[in-house]
Amino acid sequence: MNRREFLQAGAVLAAAAQPAWTQGGAGAAARWIAIAESLKPKLRETVRKPASLVRPVADHTAFLRWRMEPAGAATQLAGRTLRRGDSFILDFGGHLTGHLAFSISGEGSAVDSPVRLKFTFGEVAGDIAVPLETYAGTLSRAWLPEEIVNVDFLPQRVRLPRRYAFRYVKVEVMDTSPNFAARFADMEATALTSAGERPAALAASVPALLRRIDEVSLDTLRDCMQTVFEDGPRRDRRLWIGDLRLQALTNYVTFRNYNLVKRCLYLFAGLPREDGLVAACVYDEPKPLCGRQYIMDYSALYAATVLDYVRATRDLAAARDLWPVVRRQMEILGQFVNRDGLFVDPKDWWLFIDWNDDLDRIAPMQGVLVYCYQQALELARLAGAEREAADYPDRIRRMTAAARDAFYNPSQNLFLSGPARQASWATQAWMIHSGVASKQEGSAALKAVADMPDAVRPVTPYLYHYVVDAMLACGMKAQALELIQSYWGGMVQAGADTFWEVYNPSNPSLSPYQSVLVNSYCHAWSCTPAWFLRGRGLL
Repeated sequence: MNRREFLQAGAVLAAAAQPAWTQGGAGAAARWIAIAESLKPKLRETVRKPASLVRPVADHTAFLRWRMEPAGAATQLAGRTLRRGDSFILDFGGHLTGHLAFSISGEGSAVDSPVRLKFTFGEVAGDIAVPLETYAGTLSRAWLPEEIVNVDFLPQRVRLPRRYAFRYVKVEVMDTSPNFAARFADMEATALTSAGERPAALAASVPALLRRIDEVSLDTLRDCMQTVFEDGPRRDRRLWIGDLRLQALTNYVTFRNYNLVKRCLYLFAGLPREDGLVAACVYDEPKPLCGRQYIMDYSALYAATVLDYVRATRDLAAARDLWPVVRRQMEILGQFVNRDGLFVDPKDWWLFIDWNDDLDRIAPMQGVLVYCYQQALELARLAGAEREAADYPDRIRRMTAAARDAFYNPSQNLFLSGPARQASWATQAWMIHSGVASKQEGSAALKAVADMPDAVRPVTPYLYHYVVDAMLACGMKAQALELIQSYWGGMVQAGADTFWEVYNPSNPSLSPYQSVLVNSYCHAWSCTPAWFLRGRGLL
């Protein structure tokens, strides 16, 4: 079941948010939440001035079909007056997450009505150029990045209360007194992040495209680092396990905000389902709250995310504290593995893996489970709880053998999933990460699937991350570097200044929500090229 089917069916599994299963009961949950709240960061504020005035231009040669062209210096705005129906667009020169503020005064006769203004915020040119009234997607219209503001008295300094993620902002004077004109001054944005000082740039000897990919990765991660690692500051603004893992890995070799990772891990620990399953996402505002959506592969990857943190920090106290949460995930998910060691899809769960609806997820999910049992076993050793994971080695052996019998086709050098024996990049990647495929088999499988035009490819940077990492696990360094340059570099060449939620080079209009107007163009799971370049020895 993919996400869209899951939501349409309303198959929400158990809504309770208190972990009755824990050894300490509700007290353990409260303690974990208290630890998380004690680590809540104070956001850094940076004032950003607009770089220029711009206007959108339709361009069929541009990947997203629109581009911005200069329309004057931003300083020209102070000399302009605007009447009903007038507008302007500002370019802040790069993506930011924060608040817009401005001063407004007027010329003409006394104001006998408020000044009504409309603001439209854009991460890319199309957000500004395409009328939001055309939106017909599956998500709430409340996510559309627009604001109507009435200013009653002039002159006045105005700060929009809602936080937006944007590079561009369009300001329209919707209405005012007939003989009155508005004047804007001191337009600025206050950018927010919990990221610390920016790490040093890559060496000048590194190819320019890779240096730019690294810079865009850092900006993506920076703007998603708020009081939690958000999935995307434009829309959702939630903490998701899958995004968290990739953000945390990149953070360990860049901004090194270890406490923010720990805070997120403890939020998940303190807000599970009644039986102890961690939610796929949690909310941070107005208070920590369970997201009440459950993704099987995300619950499994909680184990890997905790282990990554412990390896990066040597925080063995956290390993011991969170081990019962990890163990409970593996207990729950282990119920969906039969006696032969094969994962059996229960059909009423959300299996993510990637946004591609054509993907058969059986073999990839088998690989995720084997991998996460391995990660949980290593965590148990570090936590001094190896006896509680005594059955894991046997589980891993049985599941590995079953996967080879069920999925491997040596004549094609491929692992195939489902009744239709589907070949996909996802299956090869997760067979490699789980160790089901040997290094030699994995290399052959990745090369074979890349040569198959009808193989199911990833559509998100999330899955491409695991493909690149699988290449490195198989010693395919040159191919991994080439994929980073072609995929993430493709976004850079398409004008990205932060990396996107979805990117399919052959389909610019791809959206999981049936409208690109709610796509996120600064998305957490796309930030990992910086991890590969700085932490995985690619350079």
